[in-house]
Amino acid sequence: MSNADPLSREQAHLTESRAALRAMRADVEALDIRDVTANWVNAEVLQREVDARIKALADLADTPLFFGRVDYLHAPGADQAEGGEGEQFYIGRRHVHDADGDPMVIDWRAPVSQPFYRASKNEPMDVRLRRRFGYTGGALTAYEDEHLSDPDESQQSSRLLQQEIEKPRVGPMRDIVATIQPEQDEIVRSGIGGTVCVQGAPGTGKTAVGLHRVAYLLYAHRERLARTGTLVIGPNDSFLRYIEQVLPALGELEVKQATVDALVAHVEVRGTDSAPTAMIKGDARMARVLRQAVRAGVTMPAEGIVVVRGSRRWRVASYELEEIVRQLLDRDIRYGAAREALPQRIAHAVLVQMERAGEAPDDRVQDAVARNAAVKAAVKEIWPLVDPAKLVLRLLSDGEYLAEHAEGILTDEEQKLLLWAKPARSVKTAKWSPADAVLVDEARDLVERTHSLGHVVVDEAQDLSPMQYRAVGRRCTTGSATVLGDIAQGTTPWATGSWEEALTHLGKPEAQVEELTLGFRVPRAVIAYASRLLPSIAPDLKEATSIRESEGDLRIRPVSPEELDLAVAEACVQALEHEGSIGLIAADARCERLSRVLGELGLAHLTPGEETSAQARLTLVPASLAKGLEYDYVVLDSPSAIVAGEPDERTGLRRLYVCLTRAVSGLTVLHAAPLPAALAG
Repeated sequence: MSNADPLSREQAHLTESRAALRAMRADVEALDIRDVTANWVNAEVLQREVDARIKALADLADTPLFFGRVDYLHAPGADQAEGGEGEQFYIGRRHVHDADGDPMVIDWRAPVSQPFYRASKNEPMDVRLRRRFGYTGGALTAYEDEHLSDPDESQQSSRLLQQEIEKPRVGPMRDIVATIQPEQDEIVRSGIGGTVCVQGAPGTGKTAVGLHRVAYLLYAHRERLARTGTLVIGPNDSFLRYIEQVLPALGELEVKQATVDALVAHVEVRGTDSAPTAMIKGDARMARVLRQAVRAGVTMPAEGIVVVRGSRRWRVASYELEEIVRQLLDRDIRYGAAREALPQRIAHAVLVQMERAGEAPDDRVQDAVARNAAVKAAVKEIWPLVDPAKLVLRLLSDGEYLAEHAEGILTDEEQKLLLWAKPARSVKTAKWSPADAVLVDEARDLVERTHSLGHVVVDEAQDLSPMQYRAVGRRCTTGSATVLGDIAQGTTPWATGSWEEALTHLGKPEAQVEELTLGFRVPRAVIAYASRLLPSIAPDLKEATSIRESEGDLRIRPVSPEELDLAVAEACVQALEHEGSIGLIAADARCERLSRVLGELGLAHLTPGEETSAQARLTLVPASLAKGLEYDYVVLDSPSAIVAGEPDERTGLRRLYVCLTRAVSGLTVLHAAPLPAALAG
């Protein structure tokens, strides 16, 4: 192969780029910061930053350092009328420069990289050529060119792009920087000032879009988000473990991840609620009940107070105190903030009297008066401390107390559903449910403002209750959010009915709603089969389509009840003959039995979230945990059992829709009982 061979030149550039990255890391490792800082605290902070930088500059041998190249007709930013020689940029996961500081690889998030994702024959964006690279492991083995400025060359679908999308996977979720599509890129690069809601059908990459948007915002607004923080919220711990490697692979190591339950873990959750009770507790009206209960503690003063200062006595009349209290109530600030302001307001009233008497008190005198025993006693009586958990405990335990604050908000029947059958005596002994913990979080925010982050991503948002939306919204009141979900995949009794309603509860009614209907991962035959359920579960949504060129492997197999367990195990064995990950998805009630059958046959299997261990390629997935996960091949056990495992048929069909759309390459459905009517035939 001659030196003029394009592939050889690109391989040489990869080798040089890897060497440059190693040099960049070596430069950071060689930094001597011992005498740079004034004290040990600053030294610790600086050392952590250096360590993070070293970690971010790691060269992952099996991860392509760059995946594309764009050749411009003119230098970016130059006046095209004046000409100017075009430039060539390699697009990768991180920036790499040589010893002179010249870029060898451009970060995919940089503005100059945007045309790699969006340029087309109709709108070439001054790009002459777009080159994609194919890798085997970490070795560059192929390339593919698109001449966007050549009117005689028709635009063909990218073979390398298809191969990357359809590549088998084992382990956690990967980034998609090499395959981001134009409609996805628009969402990824949308500004930090606004909240974006992505309604995405299965396989459209909404989760990846949300994670890559975080990475982009951290690149474009690094300093701002370093101060305010970012957070990714997922539906469960299994899902978070599945996605946890995406952002680190993009060089972002500081983004926190949590479930909603973890965010509101102010009390120990040991109990559960029936669906009707959970729906009432998750209803937005509960915020009004809690607000009334919190503010009900405030009482108007029955008499004035006397403050003694030296030989002088200063009296604040009851009507003056009442006026101060009413002003604070009318301001509608947090209960705790108002309580802290009350003694200062009372002290100010005393200082006014002092000034009228010819004295000249300063701020120190006002602070001293605010700390006066008489003032403190009055504040304790007028505006008592509120313990959020104890307040919620009383609401759920005391029928009269609940009725007092829920009157005109909740019906008598709804109030009865809220009350615990066995009232708890203390916060520690109470059997709090997940919905109760959200109520405590709401009460805490009424007392003291929740810290707001710069940006929050919430995935599988369609399953949140209104009160959970409020809990998430409190974490980004001064920031923005990316809301990801699919109305058709809502499987909780309180699942979102419309994004407009959900965004209002979130506190972001002005959010922009984007719909992704073009699938990249789920095969055509599989998504078409699952879409038979849409008229029953989400008739207003568009049916998803797929850019996958192959139809995919879809098999529907009826078997006898006696043969079902063995047939499922055999289907797993057949799936394991293929490359990639295998998911056996079954109704929760069936999983224990199937695990035993797999064990008896010597088939090693994992539980969701354990895929990072890569000890086995087969995962046994309870239907309730399937959301957000994907596997190359899926064996789906007993669709009717999955539907029957939910409180009602509509929720069950939505759960089934989720399970049917977890397959990336092939789906085998086995059933002994008749299929749901929507799938029959």
